[in-house]
Amino acid sequence: MRALVCHAYGPVKSLKLEDVPKPTPGTAEVLVKVGAAGVSFAAMLGVQGKHQNKPPLPFVPGNEIAGEVVALGSGVTNLRVGQRIATGGSRGGFAEFCTTIAANAVVLPDSLPYAEATNFPTLYPTAYGALKWKADLKPGEVLLVHGAGGGSGLTGIEVGKAMGATVIASAGGADKLAAAKACGADHLIDYRSEDLRTKVLELTGGRGADVIYDPVGGDAFAASLRCVAPEGRIIPMGFASGTIPQIPANILLVKNVTVIGFYYGFWNGWGGKTAPSPAEAEALAKRRALVADAQRVLTGWFAEGKLKAMVAGKFDLGDWVKAFKLIEDRKVVGKAVLVP
Repeated sequence: MRALVCHAYGPVKSLKLEDVPKPTPGTAEVLVKVGAAGVSFAAMLGVQGKHQNKPPLPFVPGNEIAGEVVALGSGVTNLRVGQRIATGGSRGGFAEFCTTIAANAVVLPDSLPYAEATNFPTLYPTAYGALKWKADLKPGEVLLVHGAGGGSGLTGIEVGKAMGATVIASAGGADKLAAAKACGADHLIDYRSEDLRTKVLELTGGRGADVIYDPVGGDAFAASLRCVAPEGRIIPMGFASGTIPQIPANILLVKNVTVIGFYYGFWNGWGGKTAPSPAEAEALAKRRALVADAQRVLTGWFAEGKLKAMVAGKFDLGDWVKAFKLIEDRKVVGKAVLVP
């Protein structure tokens, strides 16, 4: 089968398109014929060796997958051959076939194409988990979303709107803001031409945003501290700017602000370096049950038209450099995907 292989950490152009053996599903795994695989900032970090998860070299990148189940490993009872699923993991998606943990699979309705479905393994449940489980976003609260033209930002807007929030979207450029508006944003801020803090305070009558969803970091996070409402919640869930912010604790104290860490891989068991203890396995099973409930809500929202699952572009596996360049140049609007 064709696969993109990372032999050494470095730029994405250093990946090699190779013919490699088709993998075999292990215990509790399934083999998936990949219909589409999401291209993401996290995948780029993985290739560069900058992600917290570092699979042994060589490895096939790609952690957002949608496709058809073609074989079951031992012990799999929740899926059957022929089912259409979306699933996530730490690697393997940039290939014609990949193995993945059966417990993490989301069964797809026929109305959800594979390319659009790549938004469901990580982006939508990340937004849902961060906003629902952690920030406890309430109907009528103000949600500020940074990086609103990218996949993370757009899914954050949609989930926030579905939960009843008033959404302010911050992005750079007319195209990204148009996409944010199409996904339901109530107010738009072009951070390139407008002062973010001033505009947020103006839109909120001087109070600030109750919850801030930040996949950008850097200057966006610094501005967030200056326009978050008293008792507000800030979720730093990515650092697309390339700068990991430092948090001045005095601002948190004075404004009673909560900064919330949320790494979705913890909820699906992606980052485990060793086999879990019985207690850890039990806790992981409970987290996965919450994820399954969230996915039922999310696919239901898609069926109702509340989620658009926007796709920025579809690229052949051999055109991976073009797909990743959208990420590198910060021109992606929605989710870019590779199609084997």
